[in-house]
Amino acid sequence: MQEMSRKNRLFTDSVIRRMTRIAIAENAINLAQGFPDFDPPKALTDRLREVSSEGPHQYPITMGAPNFRAALARKCGRFMGRTLDPETEIVVTIGSTEAMVDTIFALTNPGDKIIMFSPYFENYRAQAIFADCEPIFVPLNPPQFGFDPEVLEDAFRKGAKAILICNPSNPSGKVFTYDELKLIADLCIKYDTFAIMDEVYEHIVYDDNKHIYMNSLPGMWERTVSCSSLSKTYSITGWRLGYAIAPKEIMDRIKQYHDFNAVGAPSPLMEAAVVGLDMPDSYYEEFGAHYAHMKEIFTTGLKEIGIPFTDPQGTYFVLADIGPYMKKGQTDVEFCEEMVKKVGVACVPGTSFFREDVQNIVRLHFAKKDETLYAALDRLSKLKEKMA
Repeated sequence: MQEMSRKNRLFTDSVIRRMTRIAIAENAINLAQGFPDFDPPKALTDRLREVSSEGPHQYPITMGAPNFRAALARKCGRFMGRTLDPETEIVVTIGSTEAMVDTIFALTNPGDKIIMFSPYFENYRAQAIFADCEPIFVPLNPPQFGFDPEVLEDAFRKGAKAILICNPSNPSGKVFTYDELKLIADLCIKYDTFAIMDEVYEHIVYDDNKHIYMNSLPGMWERTVSCSSLSKTYSITGWRLGYAIAPKEIMDRIKQYHDFNAVGAPSPLMEAAVVGLDMPDSYYEEFGAHYAHMKEIFTTGLKEIGIPFTDPQGTYFVLADIGPYMKKGQTDVEFCEEMVKKVGVACVPGTSFFREDVQNIVRLHFAKKDETLYAALDRLSKLKEKMA
């Protein structure tokens, strides 16, 4: 047989999803893949029940059902402080993952460079490889995960076509400040660089932190693509409803790739999700309070157990230091696989996220019911004993 593609030699399967499969096989508590174990808002599931009988059940308009795009324009425009045109500035995708892939293909050519902060969500590097692009990594320095402006500008000097930013950031939990975003925006304008924003955790921020949309900064609407989804905000990760927002000149290119890549998002799910997008501001306030509550349970528990971790400013992830529990010569992947079997809790090895040589970090998430979190913490309290 002829040789198949060589690209897949440059990356593995998703370690996050692999840990989910191991967790299922071992009947472990899954704090690896970031999805909740509680129900979506009742208004969405009630509407889905109606739609299952009424329809629609056939192909949607490729760019997304008109009423769904109109609802997206209302909701996103409200938070971005901008009037969005649902016909020319929005496309509905199969999750934010497809939105990111379509965007990278629309903006880049083979050999182009894309700046990424490290740690980064594992999909990003693979997506760059798909498009034959070269990632340039800029470190975020713990525990606050700030960056060196000179190191960042040096990455721009290398001729980057785009910068890809997750804000709030998976896995670090960093929320970029206005001053940080303004610095990045000024560099984008200076070096004529696109900004690709992954903003799926936009409504999960804590304390005095605030999510600021890059496309709201002066001079950035014209060069920014905002990718997001309904997955996290409405606890419907399995619905796979994502979207991209961009000016018409960029959106026309993104739509081309979406049209041939996915055809369209699921018709009945778009119809049912409209009620979620029309939720009042009080929904987002209660949503944020719920996540703050879960964060308090989990981080307090980790402190009591004595597991070192970085306190997230946003998202529902923590990075924990498992160095004291590792055997000599053990890799983080080996540790995580052993931990699932012996402790009954699944997490993600940090090497999935860091460009730097890190073997003592794992990512856990706390988007779970109270009882699930308490059960996980009880198991983690025996980490030292069971991993000895």
